[in-house]
Amino acid sequence: MQHLILASSSPRRKELLENLQLIFDISSSETDESFLPGTAPEEIVMDLAARKATDVAEKHRDSIVIGADTIVFANNQVLGKPKDKIEAVKMLKMLSGNTHSVYTGVAIVTADTTVRFYEKTDVTFWDLNDSEIQAYINSGEPFDKAGAYGIQGFGSMLVKRISGDYFTVVGLPVSKTIRELQKAGFVLPY
Repeated sequence: MQHLILASSSPRRKELLENLQLIFDISSSETDESFLPGTAPEEIVMDLAARKATDVAEKHRDSIVIGADTIVFANNQVLGKPKDKIEAVKMLKMLSGNTHSVYTGVAIVTADTTVRFYEKTDVTFWDLNDSEIQAYINSGEPFDKAGAYGIQGFGSMLVKRISGDYFTVVGLPVSKTIRELQKAGFVLPY
């Protein structure tokens, strides 16, 4: 069985793979995460995922490397991780009472091939008042998450409904990723 590496320091992605009882190492990438304005969201996440996975794969040529990237797309804007409380409030107010899209791109890189794909899930928020937004920000949860919320934590209280794969919103479309890993030659340990 080939060695599996997750090219991400995301605790959520790590937990999702551990839940599948996969044995893997983590090697974070320090690649440039910029993109050109006007780039389609699906291209952004697939390109960033591929950059991360390729960077790590160059150091581990005999491994299968998974890279991933997640963005929130609302009002024709990419919402990354908020830089501060002011930006988090702005993002949450934008999402309040509206539907936005979460894109997660995945790249699987081996010595022989690179596979890129993405999943998109639409998320609708409840109408949020200022005190709800402030309470959520005070939890500290928004600051390391695209769009200033995490659906798997306190942010679940903000979400009215989703249409699509829940795990895409968490940061890794698990089912599709496993299928693509198997196509790339990875053998599940069970």
